[in-house]
Amino acid sequence: MDIVLLGPPGAGKGTQAQRLSAKLGIPQIATGDVLRAAVRDGTPRGLEAKAYMDRGDLVPDEVILAIMKEALASDGARKGSILDGVVRTLPQAEGLARVLKELGRKVDAVLFFNVAEGELVKRLGGRTVCEKCQTPYTGKEAGSVCEKCGGTLVRRKDDEPEAIRNRLAVYGKQTAPVLDWYRKAGVNVRTIDAVGSQDAVTARALEAIGK
Repeated sequence: MDIVLLGPPGAGKGTQAQRLSAKLGIPQIATGDVLRAAVRDGTPRGLEAKAYMDRGDLVPDEVILAIMKEALASDGARKGSILDGVVRTLPQAEGLARVLKELGRKVDAVLFFNVAEGELVKRLGGRTVCEKCQTPYTGKEAGSVCEKCGGTLVRRKDDEPEAIRNRLAVYGKQTAPVLDWYRKAGVNVRTIDAVGSQDAVTARALEAIGK
């Protein structure tokens, strides 16, 4: 089962992707993680991506999709995947559909984690991240120590209130229409109330896919 997670910044997709991965026994695949691994391992596609990154350019979708295809075709992902942050725009949704079709698969479900804007601003405004491993924390001040790697927690500039609202506006323009695209394609799209305890949100997500 290949499941796409969608939702605005701060909705908790990353956390839920990890939890769903553990519950379902299929890997979490995130664009950033897969891209960094390909660059680190020096794969042909990784080296191609690194050339763009070294020039300060964005890595084109076609290169990212090729790296994504390698990850999806790996032994660990043959039974399915939790796709976190892989789809943000319509071209990416279309590209992922092509990649999965080439592998004889398809998107089986889309989970949209829904949180009101006011709650998102509150969450992101109180968030810090580890400068080393990028693990996010809520309620921990900048300068604190990361529990995961011992790095220092910092507040990102894009987690300031005005920047947050701009990010949400960009999300609404680019990513929200993807939901309509999936619905028209006949994919099972389920909206998950992403407010509450992590356990509660996970339970709602599992129920939505019949698990």
